[in-house]
Amino acid sequence: MADFSPSLLCITEPWSRAFAKVALTLLGFFLWGAALALLFGGTFVILTYENYRSFFQNKFFLVPGWLAIGAALLLFPTGALAMCAPLRNSRHQQGTLMYLLLVLLCLETSSAIMAQIYSAKAGYQLKNIMDYSFHLHNQTIPMEAVDSIHKQLKCCGVYNYTDWMVALPTRLQAGRVLAPESCCKETYLDCTGDVSQPEKLFNEGCLKKLDERLRFVMCYLAWCCLVVGCLEMLAAISNGILMKEQPFQDFQILDSAVF
Repeated sequence: MADFSPSLLCITEPWSRAFAKVALTLLGFFLWGAALALLFGGTFVILTYENYRSFFQNKFFLVPGWLAIGAALLLFPTGALAMCAPLRNSRHQQGTLMYLLLVLLCLETSSAIMAQIYSAKAGYQLKNIMDYSFHLHNQTIPMEAVDSIHKQLKCCGVYNYTDWMVALPTRLQAGRVLAPESCCKETYLDCTGDVSQPEKLFNEGCLKKLDERLRFVMCYLAWCCLVVGCLEMLAAISNGILMKEQPFQDFQILDSAVF
């Protein structure tokens, strides 16, 4: 029968503890880097909404972005605590770190799930909203919003520039159909938006480009949350090893036998 002597256990325990200390310290630095990536992702979501807010009906589209920014700001002190906890061997710091990691996991899971849900809903609504805004041009969607998306995404119309051929009579001049001048490529200074000169206009539609940007932003945010969540799980495991090998003090003064 194998003899597991106390000396053998004393040799193996410090190795696991030393590895956990090194791993937790390195993960603290990684969490700082992950915080920057998550902060960028949340800001990207908010800026996307602000730039194209006329085409998004649901203001809850901002929620995943704000959750990501909140998680990113919380990651900075969490990363610092992950680097300090192995050095001081404080049970209070280790417990606080475990609590912060749990809160962060909840925030990032919520952000990733909501990003996927609102991305699907927003993509479904974009077609109707853009058809409504490009073709009807009522006072709800100002023409400035249409010009802005043309210039920012370098696109024209909902699907392509031919959408303006079925436009209102206000787009007709001298028997020609004129798309907005915001559809003109920058290299053609003499462009007036005439759809009979398609080489001077942006050929791609705005619906496809805006949908692609939306999906990219939300996919980036979801992957950031996933990667950061994995780092936090590793940090929680390393911190758990340190907590396990450093049990609570046995306060014998409270034992009735002492009195």
